[in-house]
Amino acid sequence: MRTQSPDTHPEIEAILVEACRRMTGAQKLANVRALNQAGQRLQLAYLRRRYPEADEHELTMRLASRSLGPELMRKAFGWDVEAEGY
Repeated sequence: MRTQSPDTHPEIEAILVEACRRMTGAQKLANVRALNQAGQRLQLAYLRRRYPEADEHELTMRLASRSLGPELMRKAFGWDVEAEGY
């Protein structure tokens, strides 16, 4: 069996793969959502350190600009990524 993760023992990986196969679609979606939320929390922690004087609105705009892109940020929120940064 070919493994996906070179740092994971093949027997452990087989257990993980089987567990994923047994999950319902809703469970898989919940896991993806939880990972996305964890990623956003990490990004917000980084932004808080980088911009310690920023209020919650600014932090939200900076976080959103990382996934929405400059054009949509400008059109939807009036946030100019080129002037304000990400």
